[in-house]
Amino acid sequence: MIEVLVPELPESVADATVATWHKHPGDFVERDEVLVEIETDKVVLEVPATATGILKEIIEDEGATVLSKQLLAKLEEGDAPAAKEEEVVEEKAPAKAADASPSVRRLMLEQDIDARDIKGSGKGGVITREDVEKFRTDKNKSETAPKVDIVAAVAARSDKRVPMTRLRKRVAERLLEAKNSTAMLTTFNEVNMKPIMDLRKQYQEVFEKKHGIRLGFMSFYIKAVTEALKRYPEVNAAIDGDDIVYHNFFDISIAVSTPRGLVTPVLRDTDTLSVAEIEQGIRDLAIKGRDGKLTVDEMMGGNFTVTNGGVFGSLLSTPIINPPQAAILGMHKIQERPMAVDGKVEILPMMYLALSYDHRLIDGKESVGFLVTIKELLEDPTRLLLDI
Repeated sequence: MIEVLVPELPESVADATVATWHKHPGDFVERDEVLVEIETDKVVLEVPATATGILKEIIEDEGATVLSKQLLAKLEEGDAPAAKEEEVVEEKAPAKAADASPSVRRLMLEQDIDARDIKGSGKGGVITREDVEKFRTDKNKSETAPKVDIVAAVAARSDKRVPMTRLRKRVAERLLEAKNSTAMLTTFNEVNMKPIMDLRKQYQEVFEKKHGIRLGFMSFYIKAVTEALKRYPEVNAAIDGDDIVYHNFFDISIAVSTPRGLVTPVLRDTDTLSVAEIEQGIRDLAIKGRDGKLTVDEMMGGNFTVTNGGVFGSLLSTPIINPPQAAILGMHKIQERPMAVDGKVEILPMMYLALSYDHRLIDGKESVGFLVTIKELLEDPTRLLLDI
């Protein structure tokens, strides 16, 4: 009999929650097949079977709070039971919610779709995102306009109560902590994005052909932020009790929206990365965040955060600091506006910048200078190459 234990949790994670069991007592499992998913404040951990055998007993059910190395289940090692010849089943059993990734289960939950109504097209009957989208499209086509039914209309006005995920609870705690424990202030500026847009248009095809990835705006933002952090070390610092900790490295957190909530994975040593390496790093973190594959190490640290609400259409916002960091930069939607240039009105693609900072550590002079530096670097990308 083999014991299935909770993985060793990092020091920063006190406990975890049993999210989803993929197997049930009596099921046969292959070695390295995922048995259960454990959700922490930061990431979802998959617990695989350490041997081939039959799952005999589940000790901790879904929703239970567990600690490192705690017993989850018992697995009896052995070969697969011999199949009976008369039991030949052609059709697959209805899919369960467990037969899907965390992001797909979240999508089904948000759209109130029962997994048993969907036939998974993935390996082993796993439900994919495409299966959910196809089911929703087919359902919308088949539905006809219902007759007016007062009783049904009243019954439809109901609430659905869903427990908050550990990540969502942790995000709520940290946001409230930031509001209550920092002297947060936001300063604004705007930047003409035409030079960068022209640069992207000129070199996009060559860049993609050479590096195998598209040239986006985020790499320019990260490059500009890194250079500004070098010039204003107060922004690249943190308060620790009565001390100020100045960081001599440049690890930038990037806000990523995932099905489980907002996460801020870290792109490390950005001062040593090329534009192509930054683009690839951001892409890898975004894909991992979407699929719930981010590790605790990829979520830890970070000296400064960049968030881009413009991808969702935000024109202006006041981002909240990500403690213990001292500042966060908000990028927004690029929108054409009439601007005065040399006494003439021109239509230019403009974007608002918003820097929220902890006034206990960063004064107005440093915050405004930091934001103006980013503006100047973005409006003249050549400065990034010449270091001026």
